[in-house]
Amino acid sequence: MSQNAEKITDLKTALYDFHVSVGGKMVPFAGYQMPVQYPEGIMKEHLHVRANAGIFDVSHMGQFSIYGTEEEYLPLEKIVPIDLKSLNNNQSKYTVLMNKDGGIDDDLIVTKVEDGLNIVLNAACKHHDIKRIHEVIDPSKTKLHEDLSLIAIQGPKAVEILDNIVPGVSALTFMNGSQFKLNNEDIYVTRSGYTGEDGFEVSIKNSLAEKFCKTLLEDQNVKLIGLGARDSLRLEAGLCLYGHDLDTKTTPVEASLIWALSKKNKEEGNFLGASIIKDQIKNGALKKRVGIKPEKTIAREGSKVFKGDKEIGIITSGGFGPSVNGPVAMGYVLKEFSNEGEDLELEVRGKRHAAKIFKMPFYKKSYVK
Repeated sequence: MSQNAEKITDLKTALYDFHVSVGGKMVPFAGYQMPVQYPEGIMKEHLHVRANAGIFDVSHMGQFSIYGTEEEYLPLEKIVPIDLKSLNNNQSKYTVLMNKDGGIDDDLIVTKVEDGLNIVLNAACKHHDIKRIHEVIDPSKTKLHEDLSLIAIQGPKAVEILDNIVPGVSALTFMNGSQFKLNNEDIYVTRSGYTGEDGFEVSIKNSLAEKFCKTLLEDQNVKLIGLGARDSLRLEAGLCLYGHDLDTKTTPVEASLIWALSKKNKEEGNFLGASIIKDQIKNGALKKRVGIKPEKTIAREGSKVFKGDKEIGIITSGGFGPSVNGPVAMGYVLKEFSNEGEDLELEVRGKRHAAKIFKMPFYKKSYVK
């Protein structure tokens, strides 16, 4: 979504007033007014999540359901190359929404539940994604849950803190969820997140979201965390941001996300853009998403990558990694220069700076399997 569209839309989550009341600095993001940081600042917020636990308002994301039997939702595989039959009840999978050119229209999380599928869509893409899904699924069998908020709690102390409020969540394993009760109200909790840390995402009624956050904040180990630290945390963990590291012209092979397509779908080639993907799997893609570790200088999105006099790629995400105390980046380079340890140069403000290809993540993930 363009910056202008964001200003025009100017949507707010159910927690908007709460963010403002505690000093959240609000900025336009994917059509919503969202907190980029709180008074302590991005660096302290980032390090707090790595050491303790942080709350993230991710209610701008689309919570979308497909209702029906397996037979009714299996056509989704035509555009989302995931083996839905192999999913266990309450199991989540990261995957992608494909277009006819083999590109990625969005990355998303699909969870199999008792009455169908729950899908989390990126905020800026959600209405486009839903139109795409309605090409293969009867619209009367679907719903976008605008009455629900999505609250993430992430960090090594998240499990202990949330289990005190919602007993039983500690039994969940990574990328699995379940229905729970909170003050006699239904909530759905998955053990998942976007930081590289252990944690949970809680789907809860808008009307209950603020009270839930305040209850979590009663524990001194919990702090509110904004979009700034969310971005640096996910970059250290080597996780993609749609619209930056992924887009409609980038394939899963180029993005090093071929694991997000099921073996069955890759073999059968029964999804949109499959012929392009199968060719790239067999013969290789020209470019590849890689981690890049600059020696000293921070290289932001759009910085060009060079090998000698040859321009070989571009940075798609870059910044300072507080947990590794240095600059980190990811981007795309020509495949022949994508090996770990390859020496490169990055062009920042007209000058070249040394860097190396680095095997992601920059910071070790702490998921509970």
